Order: sequence, then structure tokens, then C-alpha cells
Amino acid sequence: MIAIIDYGMGNLRSVQKGFERVGFPAEVTADPARILEADKVVLPGVGAFRDCIYNLEQGGFIEPVLQIVKEGRPFLGICLGLQLLFTESEEFGLYKGLGIIPGRVVRFPDRMTENGEKLPVPQIGWNQISLKADVPFFEGIQNNSNVYFVHSYYVKPDDISVTAATCCYGVEFCAAIQLDNIIATQFHPEKSQTIGLQMLKNFAGMKG
Repeated sequence: MIAIIDYGMGNLRSVQKGFERVGFPAEVTADPARILEADKVVLPGVGAFRDCIYNLEQGGFIEPVLQIVKEGRPFLGICLGLQLLFTESEEFGLYKGLGIIPGRVVRFPDRMTENGEKLPVPQIGWNQISLKADVPFFEGIQNNSNVYFVHSYYVKPDDISVTAATCCYGVEFCAAIQLDNIIATQFHPEKSQTIGLQMLKNFAGMKG
């Protein structure tokens, strides 16, 4: 069973529909006990870091997430679900994350330009990713494929070896990480059409 954590923030139904389209049923649940029963767990996220970490705490999800990760079950973080894995975020102050991966969440620099034109923040739309690691999640995905982003902040891992893909938007930033059983993306696979669906299918096929 694939469990999608419902902590009140995130494109839960679109993620669920993505898995269903590639032949894998997924359950949206706000029950920590149900999450602990899952074979694989997905942590999506849209919104402010501080609100998401608060909702995770209030919903009793932090301990189940830590246990799932510790036990080696496949875990997928999407967008803010990637950022929450890190030590801290500077969004609207300084807030502690789950601390699973050492590093910080930072904002895109001001006054970024490309070809003489100012780049808006947040980045909204399609951009290419450069694959940096041969991981099962990217099986069948070509380098420099286009995926869909919506974000103003990005992660800076202390150990760059966890970086599975990068992207350039004014600066080069970490677009995906892979560490043991954890895969997490700054982009939205569920919004990335055929390429994103292949990624979800790859995740669903992973062994714990």
C-alpha cells in the first residue's frame, strides 16, 4: 500500500490520481497508524514551511515519518515535502525541519537575470533537470527532461553527494535528492505529464 500523508497541505488528490494512472492504488490518509502500515509513503507539500512543520507536529506524523525512514521503506517527498526533510528553513524566519538530511532551505537570490531579463520569483513552470545520479526513480528518464516547478525556496544539502538532479534558474540548485530509501523532488512529478508519471511508476515499483 502507498500512503499519501494528509496533513492539510499539498496536492493530495493529484498525487493520488498520478499513481492510479500508472496502475498503483494510493491512499490519502490523516491516520498516523495507517501510515505506519504502508509499504511506501509519500509526503507532498504546498505552502509555507512553518505551517507545514506545525501541521505535521499537530497531526502526530513526525514519529511515523522518522520510523518509516529508519526502517528503510521507500519514501517520496514532493516540493515542500523535500524541504521538510532538511535541518532548517529560512522561510519567514528560521524554522527547524525534520532533520533527516543535514542542510538548509534558502530563497532564490533577488534580482536574478537570464539573457538580460529579470527572472521572477517564484519559479513557476517547466524547466530542465540535469541528472546527477543513477537511481531507480529516474529509470527511463532522459537527461535534461522538462519537469514542472512551483517554488521560491530550494534546498542546499551539506553533503552534495545526496543530490540526484539539479536545475538552473538564475542559480544552479538541487532539484532532487536520493539517500538510501529516500527520494525527494523540488519539482512536481504529478504535474510533469508523461515524464512525471514514469517517475511515480518507478517509485511504486521500488522494494523496501
